[in-house]
Amino acid sequence: MRDLGAGFGYLLKGQRWVARHGKQYEFGLLPGLITLVLYAAALVALAVWGEAFVTWATPFADDWSSPWPKLFRGFLTAVLFALALLLSVLTFTAVTLLIGQPFYENLSEKVDRDVSPDGTAPESGLPLWRELWLSGRDSLRVVVRAAVWGVLLFALGFIPVVGQTVVPVIGVVVTGFFLTEELTAVALQRRGVELPDRLALLRARKTLVWGFGTPLAAAFLVPFVAVFLMPGAVAGATLMARELMGEETQEEQAAETTPDGETVSR
Repeated sequence: MRDLGAGFGYLLKGQRWVARHGKQYEFGLLPGLITLVLYAAALVALAVWGEAFVTWATPFADDWSSPWPKLFRGFLTAVLFALALLLSVLTFTAVTLLIGQPFYENLSEKVDRDVSPDGTAPESGLPLWRELWLSGRDSLRVVVRAAVWGVLLFALGFIPVVGQTVVPVIGVVVTGFFLTEELTAVALQRRGVELPDRLALLRARKTLVWGFGTPLAAAFLVPFVAVFLMPGAVAGATLMARELMGEETQEEQAAETTPDGETVSR
């Protein structure tokens, strides 16, 4: 339970950090706004032409007696739009981080320098194009995993009672895990931690991940909230990445120092 509270604490610390650094917050809003516009345009297009697409994809229903073709296609259109909304939530962070890689990389580095005892931040040493390639490749792999979970949970949602109670909760928890993976990747990639090792780190501290990612995933379900929480989420994930890697902060180092200046070992 301690890790659960610690994870939520990192989420709050990240939001407080960007609140104290207004320019970094404003800078970090841009990728989320760009992604929001793109997703909104895609969903509007689906709402306008979704029914026509379903009609085109189901020619076998043309010969059915009325009103079954309309009811069947209406149901499929609703399912298609609901699935698109679910995938939007699951993939929003990955796409935003991909678009905003330079923005969030800069923000994450500043968080590291601000809290590091020696005022430095780890650097990957890779050119920007290489970092973008690695980020895009890993994001695609995570999105595929998230999409598989999304389709599975969507199908389970049709189970009476369980589908309307237990499955949504599991969905938020699963989404929270993938959100945390994507957000911590910004800091961990700079430290040279590959995707399999990142997943191993997170799975070893599941309650810490759930404490951070689950409330964030729930908040992301509210329209537009994701855009405004993303900069703080990146900052909080950077702080959490430091704990996962066993790196101290100024605050932790000060807490371990006695009044006479001696360091207390853990």
